[in-house]
Amino acid sequence: MAIYLPASAEEQDISLDELTPREIVAELDKHVVGQKAAKRAVAIALRNRQRRQKLPPDLADDIMPKNIIMIGPTGVGKTEIARRLAKLTNSPFLKVEASKFTEVGYVGRDVESMIRDLVEISIDMVREERLEEVEDRAEMNAEERLLDLLLPPPPGTPSGQEGQLKLPEADSHQRSREKLRQQFREGKLDDRMVELDVRPSNMPQFGIISNQNLEDMEMNLKDMLPNIFGSTPKKRKMKVAEAFDYLVQEEEGRLIDMDSVNRAAVERVESSGIIFLDEIDKIAGREGGHGPDVSREGVQRDILPIVEGTTVNTRYGMVRTDHILFIAAGAFHVSKPSDLIPELQGRFPIRVELQSLTVDDFLRILTEPKASLTKQYSALLETEGVKLEFFPEALREMAEFAFKVNESTENIGARRLHTIMERVLEDVSFLAPDVVKRAADAQGPGVIADGINAEASAPLPYEERMTASGPEKVFTITDGYVKQMVASVVKDQDLSRYIL
Repeated sequence: MAIYLPASAEEQDISLDELTPREIVAELDKHVVGQKAAKRAVAIALRNRQRRQKLPPDLADDIMPKNIIMIGPTGVGKTEIARRLAKLTNSPFLKVEASKFTEVGYVGRDVESMIRDLVEISIDMVREERLEEVEDRAEMNAEERLLDLLLPPPPGTPSGQEGQLKLPEADSHQRSREKLRQQFREGKLDDRMVELDVRPSNMPQFGIISNQNLEDMEMNLKDMLPNIFGSTPKKRKMKVAEAFDYLVQEEEGRLIDMDSVNRAAVERVESSGIIFLDEIDKIAGREGGHGPDVSREGVQRDILPIVEGTTVNTRYGMVRTDHILFIAAGAFHVSKPSDLIPELQGRFPIRVELQSLTVDDFLRILTEPKASLTKQYSALLETEGVKLEFFPEALREMAEFAFKVNESTENIGARRLHTIMERVLEDVSFLAPDVVKRAADAQGPGVIADGINAEASAPLPYEERMTASGPEKVFTITDGYVKQMVASVVKDQDLSRYIL
């Protein structure tokens, strides 16, 4: 039975300040099944961040975020909880694998690059918000410039001010301009060609040999290149619709103050940034002195200042990391959190353990989330004119198969459901367009079934129903059909390791 959850915060128009920890958990429940302890931990961390922002500045600076370590196998919802939390709060969010960093002195990514990447993400977010604010003005300005190209104004007349001239020619020109405006808005001029000045966006390619840190060198080059290479506009012919889009982008660039965007983005990173540090267990371990591997403890010591609170130099200025929320995650099958260096352990005071998924969890994942797998596949096939129906017994069968395969092979959590679902719907997805096409060609249902089933691994559960709006093509997924498609592979463990 489907469980209907309350409307989302966006639908209810609830501001973030009004969301209590319980309501934050309810929002997360719409996308992630189970894992109450992890949801409670991130909800409290988020609420504390909101509380801190209401305190006097001198006291707020001393209150550090309570970073979290999520402990649990892959595919149980660790990343999704953090990602949905960031989306709910409109916070800059970056997921990064701890194992991609190397100790200073080795070839690899510098740990400070995660802060630079987070700033870039924040700038994109703020810029998109500013673009929405100036979108209408940009389109109006672009429309006026486009009309100038289609119907140049009389000599000496400023753009858009033809009507201010007290001349018969100006009145005639204004009427023609308004007529063109109407035709443009109706889409009648989209295919007409116009010529406008376009600035090339590509930069010349060259190589630099330097012992400077790669991240710093990239940062410096981005600042230098626009000043070194001038961009000369070139005449280019394009269709009106394409020219309008180009002019809108150009006007948006003029209307947006990028210095203000950069300042706001850095501020947002410092006050509400979230970094999800995955695979933290892969760098857990103390110095052992064996093998040529890059020191795991060295990577931890490089990450420590970032988590503890430091200042990172970026091309947009200095960024403080004191109040960025860090959520670390790892399976910890081999190592354990106590294998981290004590200083780093102390910077992650909150530990939550995520549970492995049960059959009931798999069943809920198939049906409850707002973008559940069954809803996704049903929507995809509806584009082909086909309705997809799942019997409750079929969903239970898929959940049990996913649980069995996870137990007998590698436990990859909810991701196993994607593989099971693809296996079940392989024939339906492949042959559904042919069913619709043959039915449209007025072939009988028997002919359709015979022709399609000849290519299917199992007889397709296809039927055509008559409804008030006309015939409806339906594929009904039953538990028997699921067994036919999956059972043989699940029984053969050697085969299931490769297929499921």
